[in-house]
Amino acid sequence: MPSLRVLAHAFRAWRRNRTWAKHEPETPYLADLLTGAPVCLHVGASDGRHTYVMTRVAPGARVTAFEPSAFAFEVLTTCIAWHRMGGQVTAVHAAVADRPGELLLVTPRKTSGRMGRAYAYVAETRPNGPARPDLDDRGADLQPTPVLTLDAYCRDAGIERVDFIRMDIEGAEQKALEGAAGLIDRDHPHVLLEIHPDMLQARFGGSGEAVVALFRRRGYRMFALNADRLEERTTLVEGLPWKDYFFIHPSRAGDLPDGVFKARMGA
Repeated sequence: MPSLRVLAHAFRAWRRNRTWAKHEPETPYLADLLTGAPVCLHVGASDGRHTYVMTRVAPGARVTAFEPSAFAFEVLTTCIAWHRMGGQVTAVHAAVADRPGELLLVTPRKTSGRMGRAYAYVAETRPNGPARPDLDDRGADLQPTPVLTLDAYCRDAGIERVDFIRMDIEGAEQKALEGAAGLIDRDHPHVLLEIHPDMLQARFGGSGEAVVALFRRRGYRMFALNADRLEERTTLVEGLPWKDYFFIHPSRAGDLPDGVFKARMGA
């Protein structure tokens, strides 16, 4: 039986989903990406809000949701049950990176004393000093978490096609994408990716530019919201600690449902 704290968080997420409240501004665009029975990977699933949207805009969707936090994983599985998504969603308690193993999940403690669960990230060792370069904190909680690569997971699970990836993992995105290079090259899935330039540099030895280059050398086109307008970009928006970007490959443009992406891609 989940704890009262888990149930309280799950109820808040369930209620927001049912009323379509407090979803991120990019969320409505999933209807312009997904159709039919897409195979989706939700990396850094948290309470599963994007998972819920995937199953609603594409009722035939099959989603694998990866979440490393033990607490958030309980919330996620509770929400899956309450929304009756068990037939469509597989929850996996693990982080995703460029090689399998085990890492520490670092969850900052805010100056208010509350846990900054939305700011949690994986690391090899305890951070020396502040948990993150973009957050004032009062230390951090550490939790060992298993780590896998998307390429190996899909191979072992018999997933032969991936249509869409949603990834929000607080700076680990470059390593996670490197561990998914095989399926990206094979399937050219649509991607909605939150890029964290400061965390990439400070905690993972990477860069936002390297993440963009990973897609551009494969021929992907990149889009981002500017206020309420979707615009195509070749570089990251400057001065932001993080931002969501869509990556669409021209070879998959013809599979897009009618909407803004299909129009922009000229399909």
